[in-house]
Amino acid sequence: MTTNLDRPTAAHQALANLGVTLADLQNSEPHTRVPTLGEYLPTVIAAAGSGANRTYGTYWGRMAAMWGDRHLDEIRATDIEGMKNLAAATARSRRSHRHGRHAGEHVVAAVRAIYNRAIADGLIDHKNSPAHRVAKPRRLPNTRRALTAWELEQINAVARISGNDVILDALLLRLHTETACRRGGALGIQLADLDPDRCLVQLREKGCTVRWQPITPALANCLVDHAAARGTVLPTDALLRFRNGRPITGRRYDHLWKRLGDDLPWVAAQGISSHGHRSARSSTRALLRPGSSRGRGARSSPH
Repeated sequence: MTTNLDRPTAAHQALANLGVTLADLQNSEPHTRVPTLGEYLPTVIAAAGSGANRTYGTYWGRMAAMWGDRHLDEIRATDIEGMKNLAAATARSRRSHRHGRHAGEHVVAAVRAIYNRAIADGLIDHKNSPAHRVAKPRRLPNTRRALTAWELEQINAVARISGNDVILDALLLRLHTETACRRGGALGIQLADLDPDRCLVQLREKGCTVRWQPITPALANCLVDHAAARGTVLPTDALLRFRNGRPITGRRYDHLWKRLGDDLPWVAAQGISSHGHRSARSSTRALLRPGSSRGRGARSSPH
């Protein structure tokens, strides 16, 4: 005869024979099948913004190749740690090389983006996410610095005597020095964004931020002349253009700073670019005040 003490044991044994646990019986919600990474990755890509796809796309491709047939709850923290270390060890060496820390950081961020989406979709619990059990490399302090007035003078002098469009290059340098705008902010300026009467230019930049930035009358006049000379007509037309009327692209910056680095070795050695050039504004503000001799440039030259 079975005693009352033996009944729980017998019940558990019966459930085990059926492949059912007590937790399964207590859970009233239907079981959700956890997809494989290969099945779920298109959902993540579709939901991500263009910036995330550009930054993480390469790493997502590697994950799909290595773990595409594995379910999200089958990927281990050790697997992610291994990919992070491999990416850091094989990262391409550049002037701003940080021994692969950024590559390792991007691997962790990329896989966390997948699991954050899976958690939001109710496919996996946060405490079961392997991506959140892998430490992201700590971001090191930025090595960029503000340019001195003397360095800025050298850059401007070289830009005015080299290249196939010195007027455009000088205008770009002056625009970034005065506004500290990003490359994307300058490329996005339209004719309607320029208010020469109030000496303002509207900038649309990272994170969908929009700001009206004061500029000197000299720069405002140069931008007006540039637009008129290069065929900027409609309010939505891109303001900055080549001599043939085509809007400039990011490649203009690449060519500009490559040429400056060839003529000024310290520019290449220190990795100075339009991104770092933005910092020059803090150290050269006095040179650009409307009341200073430097700020009262002629309409024909941004400098």
